[in-house]
Amino acid sequence: QMQLVESGGRLVQAGDSLRLSCATSGFTFSRYVMGWFRQAPGREREFVAAVSWTGDKTHYADSVKGRFTIFRDNAKNTVYLQMNSLQSEDAAVYYCAASYESNWSSMRLSRVYSNWGQGTQVFVSS
Repeated sequence: QMQLVESGGRLVQAGDSLRLSCATSGFTFSRYVMGWFRQAPGREREFVAAVSWTGDKTHYADSVKGRFTIFRDNAKNTVYLQMNSLQSEDAAVYYCAASYESNWSSMRLSRVYSNWGQGTQVFVSS
C-alpha cells in the first residue's frame, strides 16, 4: 500500500524559511515523479513544484520560482520542499503526490498524480 506522509508545516513569519518533507513507503519511489501542491482556504488546489525520477529535472509554478526548491533522496524514499522568503500568499495546506506518468510535460496537472498525502499546514504571519 502506497503511503505518503508530509511533515514540517508550522507557523512562520513572512520572510522565514521552512522545509517540508514527504516520507513515502509501499512503492518503488525512484520510478515515480514527485510533486508538491497546495490549497489555501477558499481556493482550488494548485501546483507548486515537481521533481523527476532521478532528481535531474524540476519544474515550478511561477509564483514560487526562485524561492522554493524541490529535491528528493531516493535512498530515503523522501521528497522535500525547501521554501525561502515565505509570503502570506504561501499559507496553505501542502500536499505531496506521486505520479507514474512518463510524460514530464504534464507534471503540473494534478490528475496525473495517483497517490496523495494527507497534507501539512503552513501558516505565514505578516
